[in-house]
This record gives sequence, C-alpha cells and structure tokens, in this order.
Amino acid sequence: MATAVLPAAAAPFTPTSDTQVLATVPARARDPAARELLALRQAWQRAPRDLDAALAYAGRCFAQVAADGDPRQVGHAQAALAPWFGLADPPPPVRLLRAQILQFDHQFDAALADLDALLRVQPGNADAWAWRAAIHLVRADYREAGRSCGGLAPLAPPLVAAACAAQVDAATGRAAGAADALRAALAASPAAAPETRLWVLTRLAETEERRGAWAAAEAAFRAALALGVTDVYLQAAHADFLLDRGRAAEVLALLKDRGQADVLLLRLALAAMATGDASAPAHAQALAARFDAARQRGDASHQKEEARFLLGVKGDAAAALPLARANFALQKEPADARILLEAALAARQPASARPVLDWMAASGIESVVLRQLAARLESLQ
Repeated sequence: MATAVLPAAAAPFTPTSDTQVLATVPARARDPAARELLALRQAWQRAPRDLDAALAYAGRCFAQVAADGDPRQVGHAQAALAPWFGLADPPPPVRLLRAQILQFDHQFDAALADLDALLRVQPGNADAWAWRAAIHLVRADYREAGRSCGGLAPLAPPLVAAACAAQVDAATGRAAGAADALRAALAASPAAAPETRLWVLTRLAETEERRGAWAAAEAAFRAALALGVTDVYLQAAHADFLLDRGRAAEVLALLKDRGQADVLLLRLALAAMATGDASAPAHAQALAARFDAARQRGDASHQKEEARFLLGVKGDAAAALPLARANFALQKEPADARILLEAALAARQPASARPVLDWMAASGIESVVLRQLAARLESLQ
C-alpha cells in the first residue's frame, strides 16, 4: 500500500510564496462515502471511549485504505481504538481490527497471534478465518492457508469460500483448476456484492496472467473495473498488466490524477519512463521523497515498491537487490518473487535469487514470467 498521500521531503519544506500550491485535494463535499466517514468521526469524537462509536469509525477508516491507498486512515483507525489497542485481552472486535492494522504494518506474527486468540473464543468468526488465510498466503504457508479456507467455508458466501480455496490452488501448481473454479463461482453468484465480485475478478485476472492467458486476464480486469468500485490494488495490478504488454501510454491515461497513492505513483513513474513523458522526473522525485520519509519514520513495510522504484526508475540494481531480498524474506507472493529475480538478474548476482528458486520449486507455482526470469538467471551460473 501507499506510504504517504502527499510527497514528503527529507527536510522540512517552506513554500516560496503564499500562492504556491502544495497539494490538490479532490472535492468531496458531495461524496457519500466522505460524508459517512465524517459523521462517524464526529460521533467518535463526541464519545471517544464509546466502544461502538470507536469501532464504527475505525472499521470505516480501514476500509477506506483499499479505495484510496491513503495509509493515514490506518493511523486514524488505531487512534480511535487507542483505549483498547494495547490491552492483552481486548474485546473481540478490537482484536480483529488490531490484527488487520498489524498485518498492514507487516507485523504478521502479532497479527496471527490476535487472530488465533480470537478464533479460540469465536471459532465462527468468518473475518478472522479470512484474514488468517490471507496472511498465511503472503507468507507461503499454504497448509495453514488451506486450513483457514476450510474454517471459512461453512461461514462465508459460496463465492468467498471458493475464492479462498482457489487462491491456495493457484499458488500451488493448480492454476488452471483455480481459474475454472473462480469463473464457476462468479457465474453461480450474480447477486454478490460488487466489492466481493471485484476481489474475486482481480484474483482471476492475476491467476490467468501468471498462466500466460493474456486475453482471459484482460477480460477479468475489465470486468472488475466495470463494477465502478474504486480499488487501489486492482488499479495497480491492471497497470502492471498493461506495462508488461507494452501499453504504458494507457497507464498514463488511466492513472492520471491518481498519484496520491504511492503504488499508483510508482506505476505512473514507470509508464512515464517507458513513454518518455515529461512527467517522469517529477514522479521520480516525488517517489524518492516519499520513500525517504518512510525510512525516517522507521517504516520498512514498502521494500518491494522501493526496490522496484530503484530498479525500474533509477536503474540502480545494487541498491534494489538488498531491499528485494529483505522483502522476500518477509512476504512471498509472485510480485515479491519477481522483483528479487529481476534485481538479481540486473545485478548479475544469481545466488541472491536462490530463495525464490527454492520457493518456486517447493510451491509448484505456475508463472510464465517467473519461469523466464529463472531461466535467465540459471544461464548466468
């Protein structure tokens, strides 16, 4: 996710005049979601120790991150939960939200401890099973991810249950069956909520893309985008698909004015570099400032994005490689594997990619791009 919504300089910035524009904030007075968030915030501010008010506001803040990529909302959620956040045994809804906040900060062990504790007292908590599955998938513990999907299955709508299991299959050598299962589940659940369909369609698009089924992947991306639900992850994944297809000009058009989220600004920078667009230097400067600011805050949760920035925008493989290596030690999804393979290849250090090659062999993951990169690395040895 993003590290900051506005560019943050390494040192304090002083405007040169009172008329200088520091940031352009979208007009949201008529935005129902913004009005709802403001109302929840005001209700919490009137009674900051009212658990229901705090949970309502914190939950809405956390949900907003998926839409706009603004990590400050995570801070707002944690602030609302402050009276209960540090408790050894918080109320179950607080424990669930705390786990979500901790995983956002890549504190996976602590997040899993909260989820497991919650499931001991509420074994029927579907959200806890879903988040547990997601974290174990990120960490490549597919046995535990599958067990979590099994716990979720009788509690969730069929579409969600099928998508959970399909994600595990897609990561463990059964991608074709996973794609078929996702399509069948979508067809059987036409009335599912748009947000749920978007999540499943995005998983389908990524699965088909990894298999090299480009047309099927693009169809799934377009179906997800057609739902009209703003989602930063979807936009970033679609942008990556277009960049890989040599369609960088489309990325510039699609993500115009969406650079508030770092993950989208990174794609804009890569697209501008590929097309020679005049915005490339400004995008690169803004990203460098944001990553520098994150480091000063002690935030190391964006190593994948910074590694990709250093490699793809700055052309600095030597600096990108240790970040990509540290990131893969923490999380092991295809995008994490790819940046480490690419950095090792660019730095001509094939031994640095051994963890990815071992993961590919152990998981059986199917990916045209990863296989191609691995073959190129093997040729260097």
